[in-house]
Amino acid sequence: MTARDLVPEPLNPLGIDGVEFIEFVTGKPQALGGVLQRLGFAPIARHRSREVVLYRQGAMNLIVNAEPDGADPSATFVSAVAFRVRDAAQAMRHTLDAGAWEVPRRASAMELNIPGILGSGESAIYFVDRYKDFSIYDVDFVPLPGTDPNPPALAGMHYFGLVQAVGAFRSSEWVDFYRQLLGFRQLTEADFVGILPKGTLLQSPCGRFYLQLVEPPEGAEDIHWDDGLVRIGFGTPDVLEATRLLQERGVVFIDEGALHPGEKGALTQVYLGSVTFELVASRPARA
Repeated sequence: MTARDLVPEPLNPLGIDGVEFIEFVTGKPQALGGVLQRLGFAPIARHRSREVVLYRQGAMNLIVNAEPDGADPSATFVSAVAFRVRDAAQAMRHTLDAGAWEVPRRASAMELNIPGILGSGESAIYFVDRYKDFSIYDVDFVPLPGTDPNPPALAGMHYFGLVQAVGAFRSSEWVDFYRQLLGFRQLTEADFVGILPKGTLLQSPCGRFYLQLVEPPEGAEDIHWDDGLVRIGFGTPDVLEATRLLQERGVVFIDEGALHPGEKGALTQVYLGSVTFELVASRPARA
């Protein structure tokens, strides 16, 4: 370990080092699991005491939580993102000092307490510093028999970002939230990628993850618009090849007008009433 490892960079106060996992809460875990497997994820482990399953492909961990904790039991939504950080306790202190609200903890015996703060809508932002030789899954999860713990990524897919719905004229508030608490920076319109270049784009301080903030479109006053995380974006070096492979596995993509799958990106149909995924032309950032 070097001195640089011990001192956070000024522009990366939490030492963010990518995404550890993204979590869905759902009342339909089997149906969602089927969608994820078509996308190339494989179930590899089950939580010791809760109705939670860990899915993985390549470097991506995705958690399916079938314990809604007061949420609509019929709903399926992105409920959390966990960032890898240098020191989870320090990350919590920094964000709480900056005005964040702590996620209520609910660890039981033989479970880890993962620190986190409240995010948009019903979502949470967690901080994980155990992701190298010893991970959080070594404590909380039991491997599923006969499964490969490291299934390969399909077409080089990796986490690219999340799309977050925000209320009208509230993007600037969320820009301040992510900048002051997590060290994200706002990009320009020239930096947009994919087939839905709208809203406000933020980049994580490590340069490996993006957040796209989207307000209600003009003339949508009558549309019910909930704040929250609404879509996961997967990066891939070759969108057309990834689209072809996923279509062969049964994934359906929207093919209308500007949403026609192309070299820049592709968007899946809506699954389970609210779940969509996006492909974006991107190569994984170097560690």
